[in-house]
Amino acid sequence: MKRPARRGAVKKARGVPRRAVGASEDPIPLGRQIRDLRLARRQTLAQLAKAIGKSIAYVSLIERNRAEVPVSTLKAIGDALGVQISWFFQGYDLGAPQEHGYIVRRSHRRHLSFPGLGLEEDLLSPTLTGETELILSTFAPGARSGEQLVSRMAEQSGYVISGRLELQIERRRFLLSEGDSFRINRGEGFTARNPGEEPSVSLWVITPPRY
Repeated sequence: MKRPARRGAVKKARGVPRRAVGASEDPIPLGRQIRDLRLARRQTLAQLAKAIGKSIAYVSLIERNRAEVPVSTLKAIGDALGVQISWFFQGYDLGAPQEHGYIVRRSHRRHLSFPGLGLEEDLLSPTLTGETELILSTFAPGARSGEQLVSRMAEQSGYVISGRLELQIERRRFLLSEGDSFRINRGEGFTARNPGEEPSVSLWVITPPRY
């Protein structure tokens, strides 16, 4: 006999991805992804609610997976937190349970693509809640992070794995090659680009996290 649904049962939020083929664990709940990303961005519930034109109570319900999230709202949340909507559909935690929060297998990385910039980034950190963040950046030939200098309230250090990387930090320009490393101090404006004909791959360490 089929048991009736419990009164007041919480509906699953839209946009929570289904289990991937061969996955041994459930996907990371959408609400938890949003909350972790908001905290990594150093935003309050009130700031995020204002940015997307919703109430604080509604955003709180979203983060606790107690409210449905239309795609339009999810896109607005992504815009407010600086990620593409696809970020939220890659929330699988497929590693062995004892690895959760410690290990990120290559096939389980979160991946962000910026087609208009020719830039791709992989999050190598297990979570967004630590003190540091590890990012693998790949610049296509001629690609750059942006036309204007940007500054972040974070210290950024990096290592060029392959190819060449040109950094402009304030008024200084530096051309780095494979094996070179760098640091961008908190609050310094910078841009990065690949001046070569081969992809430029670099490892970035960011404190505190920016995603």
